[in-house]
Amino acid sequence: MDIINLLGSSMGLSLAAGVNLYATVLAMGLAIRHELITLPTGMEDLAVLGHPYILVIAGVAYVVEFFADKIPWVDSLWDSIHTLIRPVGAAFIGTQAVGNVDPVTEFAFLLLCGGTALSAHSTKASVRLAVNHSPEPVSNASLSLAEDAAVVGGTWLAVTHPVPVLVGVLLFLLVFAYYAPRVFRLIRME
Repeated sequence: MDIINLLGSSMGLSLAAGVNLYATVLAMGLAIRHELITLPTGMEDLAVLGHPYILVIAGVAYVVEFFADKIPWVDSLWDSIHTLIRPVGAAFIGTQAVGNVDPVTEFAFLLLCGGTALSAHSTKASVRLAVNHSPEPVSNASLSLAEDAAVVGGTWLAVTHPVPVLVGVLLFLLVFAYYAPRVFRLIRME
């Protein structure tokens, strides 16, 4: 059962990081630093997120992203830059979460977490691109604030309730696999 919990926490954190890497790292780091959560067995290596240097870097990056994410079209530019950064960051979080394991398990977690984050990032970027075509700016800022809240809540849920989160992530990935080709064809025709 420990592997299921570890998988749920890692993939849940990766899903959140795919939406907003800096908010995920900052929320997790602050929760660890202020002992709001206790890291489950096997995930002790994630305590590094509570280090002051990590918190400062994540905090500054989050503030920049917070404002960039509220401005139409700037958010899409920001997302395009982070197409590589978010999945790599999530893969790193996933491999840190498993600690010292055999290389096969570590690489499997790297692929699962990076792929989950890339799916979440792609979904976010696509939705944002569609919302940017809306003439009013309120929907963009509202969606961004909802994403921020979902990332913080999802980060907490990934650590405290990993099995339901794993089920939710797997359902998200199934829906993503079904709709992604259709969205890609629609964008290509556009």
